[in-house]
Amino acid sequence: MSAEGAGLAPGPGPGPGPGPGPGPGPGPGAEPGPLCPEHGQALNWFCGSERRPVCAACAGVGGRCQGHRIRPAEERAEELRNKIVDQCERLQLQSAGITKYVAEVLPGKNQRAVSMASAARELVIQRLSLVRSLCESEEQRLLEQVHGEEERAHQSILTQRVHWAEALQKLDAIRSSLVGMLTQLDDLQLIEKEQDIFERSEEAEGILDPQDSEKLNFNEKCTESPLLTQLWATAVLGSLSGTEDIRIDERTVSPFLQLSDDRRTLTFSTKKSKVCADGPERFDHWPNALAATSFQAGLHAWVVNVQSSCAYKVGVASGQLPRKGSGNDCRLGHNTFSWVFSRYDQDFRFSHNGQHEPLGLLRGPAQLGVLLDLQAQELLFYEPASGAVLYTHRAAFPAPLFPVFAVADQTISLVH
Repeated sequence: MSAEGAGLAPGPGPGPGPGPGPGPGPGPGAEPGPLCPEHGQALNWFCGSERRPVCAACAGVGGRCQGHRIRPAEERAEELRNKIVDQCERLQLQSAGITKYVAEVLPGKNQRAVSMASAARELVIQRLSLVRSLCESEEQRLLEQVHGEEERAHQSILTQRVHWAEALQKLDAIRSSLVGMLTQLDDLQLIEKEQDIFERSEEAEGILDPQDSEKLNFNEKCTESPLLTQLWATAVLGSLSGTEDIRIDERTVSPFLQLSDDRRTLTFSTKKSKVCADGPERFDHWPNALAATSFQAGLHAWVVNVQSSCAYKVGVASGQLPRKGSGNDCRLGHNTFSWVFSRYDQDFRFSHNGQHEPLGLLRGPAQLGVLLDLQAQELLFYEPASGAVLYTHRAAFPAPLFPVFAVADQTISLVH
């Protein structure tokens, strides 16, 4: 719609007309603003088509802006003021978010990296102390790797600090510039600075909010070493104190299993025993049993003789493992409460929470060693005869944990 059609175009003469008048002038004592170079009148109107201030004659009938989108200059200035206020609020919120990230998240990251590095050092030193004569060079290599990872994480955090400090400075400068425009410029000056306002806003939008990154975290895998793991497992299982006198809790034994008098041997039976009294601790469907011993912390190891069985499961389980029914919540390796090495014929797997990882073994071990390191949050399955590590699983294990067993063929027994 034209300015004349909208009732905004001025009349043709100096007399009263339907268009805009000369508009508000400067206050008493104020210096007069710039005038229209063509008509010498005050620039009290804004042409939206040409995006510049114009006078009443330019906007009126016969003026160069006749038919353009015309409105009072003070309306356009007020619109820009509102835009600046909105942008300043957004910048303030963004700055607050970055400040909180720098003050709360990054120090926590740094502290966790230092703490995890310390734990990793202790783990390396404790294990290498068992095989010091064989792996002094490995100890040195791993300690340097831990130190390097700590330095890398620390440097990443320092880099983030610098980056976000610069971002905060830039945001503060942009905000100060916009506030200066808002408080120091009159309407026409503000309109003339529209491009600057746009550029400042665009520059602020280019500063993204902080995002978490793995580069800020300490990588625990820096202590992984096949040599260390194998030597450590051999040393633990080969020492007299490395295996514990674990017995099976007869209250938990499935009616499809028979328990020996010494409570170390489980034998599968296809017929359900009627001798066992049912109780809340007993597994009533799956051929499972829990040890009487539970572990809250520390390093623990035990060996199970499995050479007679082609269908068994050996591992650990939480005391919260359900006991009743045929559902997967009671089936070892099919729920969040159990972590087991399993064999069925020539199929070997590690199972947890319904996830089954094939192990690709060519033959079944005669004995299966289990190492549970609750300090390092590590569960390891090991063949004592060959010194081979069959599988290693790292997780945040709950406490307490019980050794757990399942037998669906012949017999398995704990080695004392």
